[in-house]
Amino acid sequence: MAKNDPRVDSFTEFASAASPRLRHALTCVLGVEAGKDAASEALAYGWENWDRVAAMENPVGYLYVVGRNRGMRQRKNRVMFPEPPADHTPWVEPALPSSLQALPERQRQTVMLIHGYGWTQMEVAELLGVSKTTVQQHLERGVVKLRKSLGVSQ
Repeated sequence: MAKNDPRVDSFTEFASAASPRLRHALTCVLGVEAGKDAASEALAYGWENWDRVAAMENPVGYLYVVGRNRGMRQRKNRVMFPEPPADHTPWVEPALPSSLQALPERQRQTVMLIHGYGWTQMEVAELLGVSKTTVQQHLERGVVKLRKSLGVSQ
């Protein structure tokens, strides 16, 4: 490819914007390391098929599905969130990782993306290919389950 190939520029611009979103979303599903790997694989697939992917209505959502599917095939264990170190003050509620892991996948995704990474409900809806109302329902149900699991009242 030529140095000033518009295809390269187009993909580079897309990947710069999409990479953090893909990594965050796939981390919610697959865990930290597998999520990073799946995001990289999805972007590599996107580059290899850029002409087709670029023409899609929701290329980030499509690559999310590619990454999730590849990551799920490679995953041997359930999602593992790092446990807080025992000899230090935890950076989170110590029971939070296991409580998050116990949530259904979509509830965990919405809670992590919205409360953990600051995404909007519309951004999550677009990524997952669902309505904003569906995202709101997953979020509300996930937060209720987390509060119950952690013994937190409003």
